[in-house]
Amino acid sequence: MSITNESELIGMQKVSEAIAFTLKEMCGFAKPGMTTKEVDDFGAAVLKSFGARSAPALTYGFPGCACISVDNEFCHGIPSEQRVLKEGDLINIDVSAELNGFWADNGNSFVIGKDLNKHATLVNASKEILHKAINNIKGGVKISDIGLLMETEAKRRGFKVIKNLGGHGVGKSLHEEPDELMNYRNRFDNRRFRKNTVVAIETFISTSSNIAVELKDGWTMVGNKGGYMAQHEHTIIITDGQPIILTEMNEIFN
Repeated sequence: MSITNESELIGMQKVSEAIAFTLKEMCGFAKPGMTTKEVDDFGAAVLKSFGARSAPALTYGFPGCACISVDNEFCHGIPSEQRVLKEGDLINIDVSAELNGFWADNGNSFVIGKDLNKHATLVNASKEILHKAINNIKGGVKISDIGLLMETEAKRRGFKVIKNLGGHGVGKSLHEEPDELMNYRNRFDNRRFRKNTVVAIETFISTSSNIAVELKDGWTMVGNKGGYMAQHEHTIIITDGQPIILTEMNEIFN
């Protein structure tokens, strides 16, 4: 969506605050020995306290509030009473919601407890790449140039990018134009970021795979060549200068 008046800005700020706070609280809540369903139920209660509703549940009938993916699960993981978190697990929590007709999206990958399995390098790379990408986005910048930046930064660190997942416009619904804000340069994509538009920018940084494939549950995605993936995501408003990070409260850069 494009922000055209103050009421739209306030609406986007409120839904972004709701999901950012929910994500931060869920990340702090998740501990070894908990199930991903417990973490999701906790997050659902926080989101409800804002009057917000789960976007994936509303839009796609997702069987949970947030997508929670663990270890070899790349994204869209279903919260489960059977999946128990362990010390050293790589976890991704992706929270998106609707509030008063406005929609926003954010996500965070992090390690549960101690980094027993040496995932920190991947997690930090994903954060750093998202931070650099956001700092280079402004009105008029080619979308494919940001994709090139993300892929170049990933390769420089010894990682790959997932080529069939990308960021997207957001605001009046969960997924809007511009869609397919990819982590690589699509030489056929001549689109440019436009001032005052709202987009969800996200990384998909991988150790081994470059394609995400869906499991039989119809939701969870894993890598075509295995390995692990880190994702970090902010909802931003594009300006003539530095973007406004609407979901800054999630503190994923801290």
